Amino acid sequence: MSDALPVVYLARHGGTAWTISRQHTGVTDLPLTAQGEAEAVRLAERLKGLTFAAVLTSPLQRAVRTCELAGFGSAAEVEPDLLEWNYGAYEGRTSADIRAERPDWRLFRDGCPGGESPDQIGARADRVVRRVRAIDGNALLFSSGHFLRVFAARWLGLDPGAGRYFLLGTASLSAVGYEHDRAEPVIRLWDELPHEWRIGPGAGASGGEGTTMSTKKLAGTSG
Repeated sequence: MSDALPVVYLARHGGTAWTISRQHTGVTDLPLTAQGEAEAVRLAERLKGLTFAAVLTSPLQRAVRTCELAGFGSAAEVEPDLLEWNYGAYEGRTSADIRAERPDWRLFRDGCPGGESPDQIGARADRVVRRVRAIDGNALLFSSGHFLRVFAARWLGLDPGAGRYFLLGTASLSAVGYEHDRAEPVIRLWDELPHEWRIGPGAGASGGEGTTMSTKKLAGTSG
């Protein structure tokens, strides 16, 4: 393999109708909105000039279309393990609605009835981690917010539930890699947005919940 330490770029898909309504969108195969497509096009500007040894996408159309509009459709391979969290009985519901009947519910701790537990989605993330770490070069992944948050946690060796700390906006770009060697996984970039910075309800945060969206750069340099 190359002596250069590889970087894995993580692209969240553009917005959908349920992003706006804050509904949990797991296996429901929604298309991008017009705004979501515009976000993906602007993501292409951020990725321009970068080359990848592998491009992998969730099979859901919101991720596939984002990949296409970002300029990597012809290079992408569908990876089923990149599917969003299966929300089971909570599919299509908002967090506010769920907590009205279950006040203590937390996705990253409790999972979803009839859907996936944190450990189950963590196992999927582990398979993707192993796959991309075996690639000789940089990789680019297109997926959904909650899956990518769990992926980041597992990349760092944290419990799947630690994904709750890594907020992602729609069509955001993040990157994980290493510091001195492959025994030191790090986050190099997090939640960089190709669209305008904005704050407030309906801003497109992961899982359909409107919260702050901002650009957060975590440098992966030494010292």
